Amino acid sequence: MNQDNTTGLIPFAIDLTFEEARRRAEVVAALGPDWDPMAVLRGEDEAYALLYSGLDADQQRTYDLLVAAGVLPGTGEEPGRAAAH
Repeated sequence: MNQDNTTGLIPFAIDLTFEEARRRAEVVAALGPDWDPMAVLRGEDEAYALLYSGLDADQQRTYDLLVAAGVLPGTGEEPGRAAAH
């Protein structure tokens, strides 16, 4: 009797492409017809600007260090998104 169980394995694969497309369609449908992605992005930009406004000197130094390290995006970069490494 063969003690090696690997010969009895059956390949198993699932293509989730259809399910992912269905899931995305359901998400968009759940957002509803009033969802405005551009308004959402503008709101995120405004929130980002407020988050880093009015910093004191120590906070500004910390912010500048994080931008230099690539942890936070600098001015002119896409707001709200950390640099990709």
